[in-house]
Amino acid sequence: MGKKGKNCFLCQSLKGGKYKQSLILYRGKKSFVIMNRFPYNTGHLMVCPNRHTGVLENLTESEITDLMKTAQISIKVIRATLKPEALNLGMNLGKISGAGVANHLHLHIVPRWSGDTNFMPILAETKVVSISLKEVFNKLKKNFDKHFRDTIKK
Repeated sequence: MGKKGKNCFLCQSLKGGKYKQSLILYRGKKSFVIMNRFPYNTGHLMVCPNRHTGVLENLTESEITDLMKTAQISIKVIRATLKPEALNLGMNLGKISGAGVANHLHLHIVPRWSGDTNFMPILAETKVVSISLKEVFNKLKKNFDKHFRDTIKK
């Protein structure tokens, strides 16, 4: 992790060991899954490499493979748990692209339902999420534990 990861909340969450408090659903050898604390939608996850880097080209072949396999299983878990009608996947690479954490790349997975957008973010700068992060965490964690052998102890 080194000096670059010292002030990175993703690195600190992974290093801290308080996975439930940090909303980490899974930690593998090369990547991990964390819930977005300020979700665009219920079940908004981020799949991140364990190694601190903001440059996609810096990932090794095995890190990229692990990241995508972890994303694939994350999608299976989201579909089984939350039953979304669709999903958005994306990466913002660099601050100018909109990356909130520009120095630690991460793949967003956002579940989507028909009618899930509304006027609240525009008029009141507020998002409406109908289920608590804790409740969503517990539901997703249960299914992550079923899909991954190398799960995090609660």
